[in-house]
Amino acid sequence: MIVRDRFRGLFPKYFLALFLAVALPLVINGSIEAWFGYRDQRARLDQLLGVQATSAAAEIHNFISDIASQLGWLVQLPWTDEADEGRRTDALRLFRQAPAVVSLTLIDNNGLERLYVSRVGLNRIESRIDRSAEPALVGAHARQVWFSDVSYNRGSEPYLTIALVGNRSAVGAVVAEVNLKLIWDVVSAIKVGETGFAFVLDRPGRLIAHPDISLVLRGLEETTSQPFRAIRDAIGPGASVATGRDGQGRRVAASAAPVAGPDWTVVVAQPLSEAYAPIYAALRRTTVLLAGSTVFAGLLAYAFAHRMTEPIRLLEEGTERIGAGSFEHRIAIQTGDEFQRLANSFNRMAGELALAQQHQERIAKLKRFLAPQVADLVDRAGDDSVLDGRRTDVVVVFCDLRGFTAFSAGVTPEEVMSVLSEYYEVLGRVIARFEATLISFSGDGLMVLVNAPVPVEEPALRAVDLATEMQKHVQGLIGGWRSRGYQVGFGIGLASGSATVGRIGYDDRLDYTAIGSVVNLAARLCASAADREILMDAGTAASVRGKRAVEDIGSRQIKGFDDAIPVFGISF
Repeated sequence: MIVRDRFRGLFPKYFLALFLAVALPLVINGSIEAWFGYRDQRARLDQLLGVQATSAAAEIHNFISDIASQLGWLVQLPWTDEADEGRRTDALRLFRQAPAVVSLTLIDNNGLERLYVSRVGLNRIESRIDRSAEPALVGAHARQVWFSDVSYNRGSEPYLTIALVGNRSAVGAVVAEVNLKLIWDVVSAIKVGETGFAFVLDRPGRLIAHPDISLVLRGLEETTSQPFRAIRDAIGPGASVATGRDGQGRRVAASAAPVAGPDWTVVVAQPLSEAYAPIYAALRRTTVLLAGSTVFAGLLAYAFAHRMTEPIRLLEEGTERIGAGSFEHRIAIQTGDEFQRLANSFNRMAGELALAQQHQERIAKLKRFLAPQVADLVDRAGDDSVLDGRRTDVVVVFCDLRGFTAFSAGVTPEEVMSVLSEYYEVLGRVIARFEATLISFSGDGLMVLVNAPVPVEEPALRAVDLATEMQKHVQGLIGGWRSRGYQVGFGIGLASGSATVGRIGYDDRLDYTAIGSVVNLAARLCASAADREILMDAGTAASVRGKRAVEDIGSRQIKGFDDAIPVFGISF
């Protein structure tokens, strides 16, 4: 509508359509080529950054694993009560082999500190301090090898605590403090292009390794770690490469890999200006090509835009009238070409829409006065002869609320309507699920028909199951009502037998119903049923006996019947 309001004449419209018909494919083709070029470059970048991140993570994992393996040699022999000078010698030897280890604490099988050696502090021998409750020892006993969160010595140098227990409880455990500055050698060796770099973050997102060691020494500062943590979070667990900004504000593409054990993350990043430089060059070339192609498309569109014909106007007018609902309108075009065929198609469509509208109005009218499945049956049959009166076997189900009259007299109309709304909503879903026919409802009572007008297999069994589900669902509602002080119950009566079924009423109002003694019997059984009771006649009970738990209640004198009627119940 916006384009039509702006370009009132057919000439500008044709010009625009033809121009777009030529120019749009060129733009799409250029866009597709740019997209594939971007995707290929992105794939290469993904692969490069992913390999670098995985390789760096493996090297850092090996760095940590080597230290853990060397610590394992200190927990091979069981402890005795005597001082062990050999363990001190082993600890000093490990200092020479693992320069990153700053201190070692050897703990016996009772959780007592037996030896502490440090590069920067005083050594302790046989201090017998109880370390059994410390997190490092508890974690090592739980996982054999335990890694702490990174701490910063004097607020700058990142440290990691590693605790390891031996394969036997008698050999005790060893706790080592590791200076992580040596990881700088790993990350500084990673080069991606000319300006790419790598860094390592711990689980909370603090910087623990970066080619710029000064940033690592300030890793405890939130302002230092926050840009790098944002890059890691942008990648996420399910992504391969994401974009973000580094500490200098440059946009970068980054990939991450986890470091098993201490739960660190290695991130490899490359500035987008370098990573996508080939794409930017290709886009500039594509833009120049598209500019020339667009000029050519404009000239070509101008050459064909003079085709302003009457069929276009007729088609426009006709489609507007059909779209407005005038399905009787026909578009008269006799040109013998595509315009005429298009007009004929619109005319056929208008005829089909008119028939469809009549059909929908007819079904909608039926559904206002008949049960939905009865209206659907008429729809499938093609006429309403299926609603003519006939004699057939049916099962009639009546239900209503016990004590509803007293309840409705003691509460507000709004409360009454709220209860009825919940009640009918639940029963409606159950009736629809069992494909029964809702004949009528009055106040708190319903009449449901099974096996008419739509025949079903084992109608008595279906009716009993329907009644059981109705009781279960309504009793669920009654529990809530009683908590609000509403004293109501729910009873059901059903009977099976022959009845006359069909439509009754006048032209503007029709109802589908059943007439016969079986209807009266079902209604009387419903009136006789107490709360939570489902009463049925002998015919229904005989049909479901052996398939459902039927209880013989005995004979009852039912109003309207001369003799006492055998009554049966169903458990639910």
